[in-house]
Amino acid sequence: MSRITVTVDGTKYEEEVEPRLLLVHFLRDRLGRTGTPIGCDTSNCGACTVLMDGRSVKSCSVLAVQADGADVLTIEGLAEHGTLHPMQRAFHEEHALQCGYCTPGMIMASIDLIQDNPDPSEDEIRSGLEGNLCRCTGYCNIVRAVRKGAQAMGATP
Repeated sequence: MSRITVTVDGTKYEEEVEPRLLLVHFLRDRLGRTGTPIGCDTSNCGACTVLMDGRSVKSCSVLAVQADGADVLTIEGLAEHGTLHPMQRAFHEEHALQCGYCTPGMIMASIDLIQDNPDPSEDEIRSGLEGNLCRCTGYCNIVRAVRKGAQAMGATP
């Protein structure tokens, strides 16, 4: 067993974990963060994307021990005091989901994309979300939501 210290959604945890435990299973099974879905277990779909130290990672391809000392933000940690994050609100307002399974990963990857490119074009959004798959939509509403979320994030102090 390995001892890790990790901050998840603003709360610090010290836990004993098996060295082979994936971050996604640590988040879901140990910490109850079930908003991070397990999609494919092969890092192909991106549904399990979270932010680790501010950068998007597919939590099914990161070991929990690799998150030792890190700050992890899940979809559940985005809303503050009951107010949706601007990207969450944009996905809701633009109807950028159908079944919703990919939505947490899409939102987290979108936030990372906007950190590097605050005003992305449609092509840049599509390229930036390339590792996140949606099996229900044609991505049009997702692209609109990311643009709207980017604008709202730019307006946020």
